[in-house]
Amino acid sequence: MLVKTKFVRRFIRRVGCGAAFCFVAGAPVIAGAQPVPQDSRVPVTVTKAVRQDVPIWLRGLGTVQANYAVQLRPRVDGTLTQVPVKEGQGVKQGDLLAVIDPRPYQAALDTAVAKKQQDQAQLSNAQADLARYASLVRKDFASRQQLDTQQALVKQFSAAILGDDAQIEAAQLNLSFCYITSPFDGRVGLRNVDPGNIVHSAEATPIISVTQIQPITVTFTLPQDNLPAIMQAMAKHTLDVVVYASDNTTELDRGVLLTPDNTIDITTGTIKLKATFANAHDTLWPGQFVNARLLLGTDTNVIAVAAPTVQHGPNGLFVYQLAQDNTVKVQPIQVVRQEGDVYVVSNGLADGTIVVATGQSRLQAGTRVSVREAQATPAASTKSGS
Repeated sequence: MLVKTKFVRRFIRRVGCGAAFCFVAGAPVIAGAQPVPQDSRVPVTVTKAVRQDVPIWLRGLGTVQANYAVQLRPRVDGTLTQVPVKEGQGVKQGDLLAVIDPRPYQAALDTAVAKKQQDQAQLSNAQADLARYASLVRKDFASRQQLDTQQALVKQFSAAILGDDAQIEAAQLNLSFCYITSPFDGRVGLRNVDPGNIVHSAEATPIISVTQIQPITVTFTLPQDNLPAIMQAMAKHTLDVVVYASDNTTELDRGVLLTPDNTIDITTGTIKLKATFANAHDTLWPGQFVNARLLLGTDTNVIAVAAPTVQHGPNGLFVYQLAQDNTVKVQPIQVVRQEGDVYVVSNGLADGTIVVATGQSRLQAGTRVSVREAQATPAASTKSGS
């Protein structure tokens, strides 16, 4: 070992430190090389807390319901002869949807009309006899009993005509039941009975159904604690409702709130509400599940900050606030609520305060940062509802 050490010292004296390399602590080092400085700053993106208007949305799960829906069943017995509409066809009120063979009921109507004409003829004859008996009684050529009998006969035929009128109305009603029409504007469903089948008035299976699609309603539920605020807002103005698909992103339609239900569900502690929609593009369908959002009002001129900036700590919520020397500090905050991508801050931030939006995992109080880019605080719009 002593020989090797002497050799190294002798070699260093000969070549000096100006050679291509030298030995330091037993390891070769490039001569003249400078150490590469390490940047200790943490890259982050920042945004500003801004003062803006933030809408108040109440969210609930809803179900689409038709304004009107009917199952058209036969009201008379007979052969189904026609179904002159296509499945899925749009119809107007009064359009013909199905025909049951009307001939037996037309014959019953004709019989009732003929019976009335017969009774009318008998009534006319009885009235003429009554007039003659009345004249004879005044001259004592007929008894009072004959006159009374003739008056009773006139009343009998008059009552018979009233019965004939009732029979005619019943026959006309049964005849009208042979022609099934749409009770309102709507859309025809799938046909359950084909023409040629015998149908009966007591059948449970409908021939066809009609459902009103435009306009349409949505019922949804909200916690009962929201009811007082909803009633106060309804007293001031109409409340808007927006419905979204199951992905909670695709907007389906916009409408207005009709009314809350008159009772609260005691099993769930929720209140049911109903809203109406024009459904101009048929995006809503009866039975469809949707996500409903009720615009209760707007918080005006409040401090709002992007949701990713807010961190959860052991002592509550906080943000990393950017100082002028590009260091960060922990700033505790108090929030009122979250509205989509925005937090409404009640205490801890001022308008224009710069806070860290991304990169918080490597930060602590006093950490020096480098700002890569700036992010804008999302605007909470009453139009989007997101």
